[in-house]
Amino acid sequence: MDCPDCGNDRTHVLDTEPSADGTSIRRRRECRDCGFRFTTYERPEWESLQVRKRDGVIEPFDREKLRVGIERAVEKRPVDEEAVTEIVEAIHDDLADREGRIVASTQIGDLVSEHLRDRDTVAYLRFVSVYEAFSDPAEFRRELDAVLDAEADPPDDTDT
Repeated sequence: MDCPDCGNDRTHVLDTEPSADGTSIRRRRECRDCGFRFTTYERPEWESLQVRKRDGVIEPFDREKLRVGIERAVEKRPVDEEAVTEIVEAIHDDLADREGRIVASTQIGDLVSEHLRDRDTVAYLRFVSVYEAFSDPAEFRRELDAVLDAEADPPDDTDT
């Protein structure tokens, strides 16, 4: 770190502590040449979205991984490649518009579920059965019943 007073690159850290909100590190530094003291702040900065997995691991957002998951759900369904691309782009745009750069994998799964529910209910059921990790047929049946009930009673969009 260069000294802002004399420009010398020989500075050392006197004190380090996390910020009050825990999102950055505050460092007090001193120039070894002129003795000028100054403060710097360090915080993580990512060029792209990061995904926090259920086990806490953080990894870069991967559009291709998202696409593969969606393609697996829509396999042999009347959902074309263009529709899959639209879903991937819509999800990415929604995540990019959020405040933080780290998103939970559950948020992504919820968004995929919403898009597939609107596009193709069979693809939606395929996706949620894996995403929700149904462990018994009764769980799958409850979700299927909810989908069938929603299709039987579509929302009334007419104004009276």
